[in-house]
Amino acid sequence: MLVCVSASHRTADFTLLERLAASGGGSALHLDDPEVRGAVVVATCNRYESYLDVDTGTGTDTDAAAESVIARALDRIATRAGIDPTELRTRTRTMRASRVAAHLFAVASGLDSVVLGEDEIAGQVRRSLAEARQGGTTTPSLERLFQMASTTSRGVKNTTKINAAGRSMVRLALDLAETRLPAWQEAKVLIIGTGAYARTTLAALRDRGVGVVDVASPSGREQRFALREGVRAVPTSERTEALRRADLVITSTNVLTLTAPDLTEAQRLPGHPMLVVDLGLPANVSKDVAHLHGVDLLDLETISLHAPVQELNASAEALDLVDQAAQEFEQRSAEDAAAPAIVAYRTHVEQVLEAELARARARGDADDETERALRHFASVLIHTPTTRAREHAAEGRLDDVVAAMRTLYGIETFGTQGTADI
Repeated sequence: MLVCVSASHRTADFTLLERLAASGGGSALHLDDPEVRGAVVVATCNRYESYLDVDTGTGTDTDAAAESVIARALDRIATRAGIDPTELRTRTRTMRASRVAAHLFAVASGLDSVVLGEDEIAGQVRRSLAEARQGGTTTPSLERLFQMASTTSRGVKNTTKINAAGRSMVRLALDLAETRLPAWQEAKVLIIGTGAYARTTLAALRDRGVGVVDVASPSGREQRFALREGVRAVPTSERTEALRRADLVITSTNVLTLTAPDLTEAQRLPGHPMLVVDLGLPANVSKDVAHLHGVDLLDLETISLHAPVQELNASAEALDLVDQAAQEFEQRSAEDAAAPAIVAYRTHVEQVLEAELARARARGDADDETERALRHFASVLIHTPTTRAREHAAEGRLDDVVAAMRTLYGIETFGTQGTADI
């Protein structure tokens, strides 16, 4: 069974999300649980979600087994982040089975973001799967889930107008910054960070006509980024000077990057205000920066308060596509789960048919017309049970199918791991 433990901007404040992001609790964290087959963690600026493939056994109370795994997952996450488990439980949503696919598809399509239809989230979902693959924590079920999430995201983007304006946290931040800066063509910008958000930020700045951009990085990767993107690299030794001349500083790293002493050392000139936009989670800029004269701070929490009202028509159309994709995923998953049982049943019927045909041939009673009639009869006989097997699997009742085959035909189909045992 697939389950999801989700803390996002809808359930938790940014302080708690910061602590979760800073804990470094990745997919491997969950594999300590013997009932967790695999895990993928999606950690972005406004969410921390664990997607788990759980072995709930073959008993009748699979929901209770899933809830037990969820409780242990919450305890692990809370312990790693230094958060009281009770507090974390009140700040999370948990989902299982069919709800997991619907939720992830909505997330990947930008329907659960602070900014409806944001551009970055689809790439972040893909990278989360890639990181889990690298760590060896994926399973076939999680692979199918995340691959179909990416397919759904592309479908929503191509079919609806939900992200036609290319909106994102970056672009919303720049919209808010616009009234506090010189004309974009004259603005001096320093980007601190060289990851995906830095690339998105640079593209958004160029769309607005910004010509000269400095780039610095705590990791020392600014030179490579600068060569690739055609901007000016700022080594650590020159960062203070770059801060001194900047009108706008945008940070997007995973570490604390700017403090009040950093900006004080830069000796801001009178009449030369600075706007600092912090897109990092955990926060890249300490809160005391906001108290400096001539410095304004926009962080994620502030930016999210200005998220635009959803476009209802585009949102409704996108949600319909997500719902259709989730139903298709569940149908495919049910068929995959039921496949060993169906194969076992078909094999049993075909073996009985071949034995009867062999006896008829030995008696001289079998001609082509008789064989065709018997094969057609067997096909009709198989159709209804296989259809019901898929339906029961989709309803989470595959154990009933296995039990019925064992009772009626003595067929042992497969174990909890889905491997044939005919």
